[in-house]
Amino acid sequence: MFAFLKPARKLLKGAALGLASFALFACEPTGLSTGPTISTNAPVPVALLVPMGSGNSGDALLAQSLENAARLAIADLQGVQIDLRVYPTAGQAATAQAAAIQAVNEGAKIILGPVFAEAANAAAKAVVNRKINVMAFSNNTTIAGGNLFVLGPTFENTADRLVGFSKRNGRERIMVVHAENVSGQIGRNAILSAISRNNATEAGTVSYQFSQEGVIAATSQIKLNADQNQADAIFLTSDTSGALPLLTQVLPEAGLSPATTQFIGLTRWDIPAQTLELPGVQGGWFAMPDPQLTQQFQTRYAQAYGGLPHPIGGLAYDGIAAIGALVKAGKSDALTTGALTQGAGFQGVNGIFRLRADGTNERGLAVATIRDKKVVIIDPAPTRFGGAGF
Repeated sequence: MFAFLKPARKLLKGAALGLASFALFACEPTGLSTGPTISTNAPVPVALLVPMGSGNSGDALLAQSLENAARLAIADLQGVQIDLRVYPTAGQAATAQAAAIQAVNEGAKIILGPVFAEAANAAAKAVVNRKINVMAFSNNTTIAGGNLFVLGPTFENTADRLVGFSKRNGRERIMVVHAENVSGQIGRNAILSAISRNNATEAGTVSYQFSQEGVIAATSQIKLNADQNQADAIFLTSDTSGALPLLTQVLPEAGLSPATTQFIGLTRWDIPAQTLELPGVQGGWFAMPDPQLTQQFQTRYAQAYGGLPHPIGGLAYDGIAAIGALVKAGKSDALTTGALTQGAGFQGVNGIFRLRADGTNERGLAVATIRDKKVVIIDPAPTRFGGAGF
């Protein structure tokens, strides 16, 4: 039995990077293509803002992983020269703001990073009047817009992929179960929007207080709601460090069998690997990047630097790959918002992705399930936009 399933243990308050800061205000979209003019015949100055200097060992490892991945991407570019300049933010908004200003004063034509939402928002606001775009490593869409793009995988993108797949496979009466906290509410909203966009049917929503007692107290209401609304799928916003292990244990015990009611997850159900051992997640659906591409990147990174990259390290590679692809076209407006949001998108280490005019992103994801404690891809990630799931 896993430690986080013991009755006396409280649920961990884990959340995706950047989601803790909900009440942030991004620069308003202008609707115009803005950005710097560059010379594609000379190295393009790119600033990389990383959470170095915070005193947190985890931040230091993340910062190094992001820089390593960016340099690996630069080495892969052909016919494009990037002048990468790394600036520490200490994971703080004020430091990120000052770093962004310094980077632009020193000639940066685009900024990659920072990681955390407050820092990314501050950096983007600091340089918006300088017409410099920022590609942050956050997944918090509440800060996106104007000159700020988020590269992290978003709840909206994941929800849309899974709801579309669910409807195509005869599971269109979808019920949402979420925690009464910020990430749970953002997840709920993303799923409800995806249900509407895909013309599926909302089969009710049930929330629970973010504690073990809260989950147990809500179980009977979840079962009642599922029965009354004839839900054939239950979409859970929780992650493996939070309520997911407990929910997937108590819901089948209450009569909601995964054999008849499809469980769907907004987060990765294969991380950490021991989650695959849980009986309640067997047969569940979740989305993930193309595992073969992810493995290829991890192998190349390990060969170059030893060890594995941080889970979001590949975002730095993606940012450089996008910049390189645009600069290679030889146009002086390669780093404007119009160029960054071109519809064909880019090829990253985890698959295809593209930036949207509202500052969010769209990524090609595979749909996976868990069978016999192993991850099985049941719908491959698309290799171009306009294919499966889009």
